[in-house]
Amino acid sequence: MSRFIAPPCFFDDDSYSSRPPIAMYWNAVYYPNWRIYRDQPPVSLNFDVISHVFYAFAWVKPDGTVYLSDEWADTQIEVAGAGDVPATKGCLNSFALLKKKYTKLRVVLSVGGGGKGSEPFAEVARHQHSRDKFAQTALGLVQQFGIDGIDIDWEHPSDLRQGEDYVALLATLRRHLPAPQYTLSSALPAGEWALQHINLSHASDYLDMINLMSYDFSGPWVKKCGHHSQLFTPQIPHSPDAATSCHSAVSYLVRQGVPPSKIVMGVPAYGRSFAGTRGVGHSFSGHAGEEGTFEYRDLPRPGTEEIVDEKVGAAYCMGGDGGFVTYDTPQTVRMKAKYVRQNGLGGLFYWTGTGDASALTQKDRSLVFNGFLGLFPQ
Repeated sequence: MSRFIAPPCFFDDDSYSSRPPIAMYWNAVYYPNWRIYRDQPPVSLNFDVISHVFYAFAWVKPDGTVYLSDEWADTQIEVAGAGDVPATKGCLNSFALLKKKYTKLRVVLSVGGGGKGSEPFAEVARHQHSRDKFAQTALGLVQQFGIDGIDIDWEHPSDLRQGEDYVALLATLRRHLPAPQYTLSSALPAGEWALQHINLSHASDYLDMINLMSYDFSGPWVKKCGHHSQLFTPQIPHSPDAATSCHSAVSYLVRQGVPPSKIVMGVPAYGRSFAGTRGVGHSFSGHAGEEGTFEYRDLPRPGTEEIVDEKVGAAYCMGGDGGFVTYDTPQTVRMKAKYVRQNGLGGLFYWTGTGDASALTQKDRSLVFNGFLGLFPQ
């Protein structure tokens, strides 16, 4: 691993910078239920290095009822086993069997997601009766499948009223899913444009984990291409978009009163493509891959060189069929893990565990495996 010097600690209270590291960190993955259709059953993950699985996604009806978004994938499809974990029907049942083998593993049902998954949240969170319905039915699913909690992925409260309703929903869920028996987490964007609508200190009172979606800083929506999950802000950002970084997002949460130990920093297991460009800070003409992305397991692109920018903690490849592709590598993930340890954060999570190189057969290349090694250095 290359030399890495962290920036000054961002906390106002100097006691944080000198405190010993916490004994345990979370190394978590999201598992989207649709990946079973790509021959990636739950047993394809390396649970020796995973603390939590966020099972994505359940959805919510306008009356507040939480329900499975794909009952065939979740409960009925034939799911392969491995070793002493038998085959079964449905991915949720497979995770229940995996929990019997990996007794410290926490499986959390994630509700929401982008697009349709988040559309009902604003109205459901506005009324106490629908918040209660949400919490009761969410708890019912947790108990039905023998899992450990609920993750709220509302993308995202768009004004102060919705921010207040979001916190009220978390409070209702916490009453129905008390700690420490149940895990309650929430995925939140990294941009202040979204976070500003939420009283983050109050939200964190109810949450065990805030999964900070510290990626998608750059994409087809910007005028000039940049790194999409840089650890640090460049000394001279080429645009306001380029000023956003993992560090800037974490710093904002902490300034708003979120305990650092509840912040879990997100790592993308995919890269974003910019075609027809000379690189960071330059215009581009389009993108390649699937809706402008390549899964990490397919990077770097054939015929390209992988380059790491150690100053900002980001990697990319240039040329080939992808143009400029920005993504994380084992080296940048270890940098992020070191940042987690130095600043007392809760850990790392990966969207998604299934986009990673196999932690079972390609450990040197796996982001999840290298994140684990970075969180628990020998």
